[in-house]
Amino acid sequence: MANLTQIASGNQLSKRSSFDDDNPPSKDLLADCVHCGFCLPACPTYVLWGEEMDSPRGRIYMMAKAREGEAPLDKLFGLHMDNCLGCMACMTACPSGVQYDKLIENTRFQVERHIQRPADELLFRKLLFAIFPHAERLRLLAIPALIYQRSGLGRLVRASGILNHLPKRFAAMEALLPTVPDSAFHGLLSRTPAMRSEAGETRTTKPIRVGMLAGCVQQVFFQHVNEATVRVLAAEGYEVIVPPEQECCGALMVHCGVEEEARSHARQMIATFERAGVDYIVINAAGCGSTMKEYGHLLCDDPEWAERAKEFSSRCRDISEILLLHPPRQTRHALPVRVAYQDACHLRHAQGIYQEPRSLLRQIPQLEIAEIAEPNLCCGSAGVYNLMHPEAGEALGDRKVVNLLAAKAEVLVSANPGCLLQLQAGLRRRGLPEVPIFHMVELLDASIRGVDFRAILARWKRNSQN
Repeated sequence: MANLTQIASGNQLSKRSSFDDDNPPSKDLLADCVHCGFCLPACPTYVLWGEEMDSPRGRIYMMAKAREGEAPLDKLFGLHMDNCLGCMACMTACPSGVQYDKLIENTRFQVERHIQRPADELLFRKLLFAIFPHAERLRLLAIPALIYQRSGLGRLVRASGILNHLPKRFAAMEALLPTVPDSAFHGLLSRTPAMRSEAGETRTTKPIRVGMLAGCVQQVFFQHVNEATVRVLAAEGYEVIVPPEQECCGALMVHCGVEEEARSHARQMIATFERAGVDYIVINAAGCGSTMKEYGHLLCDDPEWAERAKEFSSRCRDISEILLLHPPRQTRHALPVRVAYQDACHLRHAQGIYQEPRSLLRQIPQLEIAEIAEPNLCCGSAGVYNLMHPEAGEALGDRKVVNLLAAKAEVLVSANPGCLLQLQAGLRRRGLPEVPIFHMVELLDASIRGVDFRAILARWKRNSQN
């Protein structure tokens, strides 16, 4: 295997390159990889299959070969790039600081332009893109999903074995179908004023004004998480703005290589929050946050939007980051529970946020945090990876659930909707659908409001039985 550190600097393609000239993976960034192998045990697909070309090191080697025209952009190349979850655990493990996120995203844009997908895969992808980024369409689909769940039909379908005869991807969609909450059909207030502290004081003469991402799947199937996020922000002295005209952030398109749609959504998101006039943009979904923080890279060659994108991304904060800007203002009431915290990959690896959620949970009296084995290994959700690659997603999900259960916690906690759904599906496969799963901010909200934890568990149990 060639040593990529010997590749000359610069990003100018040779005439024989297999990539086109539209943002190919950077020659300089490829050269950062010294093929040391530290990324191998961190990579989920390498852990599963032990295949060099399904490791970050192997994929970077293939990118470099394609860039020099020594490897074609064929179906085999596309397969190994598609197999990557984009979890970015390799970036945490890498001692050389390889920016694998930029390499894989730019390569996926190339794959999408140059490699023809099978008809069934193309149709399934179009179905996902036609539904998931559109909250209004998700709300329409939530109505039959609600009937399916609350009528008991879902339990009958799963017990009948019919799902075993469906294409694996469609069976995975049913397994990952979230419980439809009553809040799925409720909107958020466009403005929530900051609360005073318990001492009757405001943080400053003018409260910090934050804009909140509502999300796509988040604002339909996890609207209760959004509501908890607004309450916590307001309780901690922030004025919360939720622009009603906001659309998808483009994360799904970035992860799947659909470049122009991703850029279009990024521009719309930037313009929306510019009009809102906020100090920060707060995100409570890890995959969305990692994409929005990288708008500067996504729009780097757009003369009209490049600087606006950088400025926008500089104001994006995960909910755990924004809540630690200042000391707590409200009393935290006790929640006597042992929780296992699952790190969302796009939070821990892509954004480098690890201690912040734990610091917030430790503010809650009598709450104990249990760390789990293989914390850096992805749960297999990875956007829509568990739908596109259900076998690999299921294997990783089962592995994560085993590690979580070994921690002997009463409650499982994460900070990303995809992770929550993946863990719930894994627990159901093991016959343990009654294990409670919460977003981190839900526990913080309950602690601030002084809600009896037994009531929280009872509500969760009622919802999970649908």
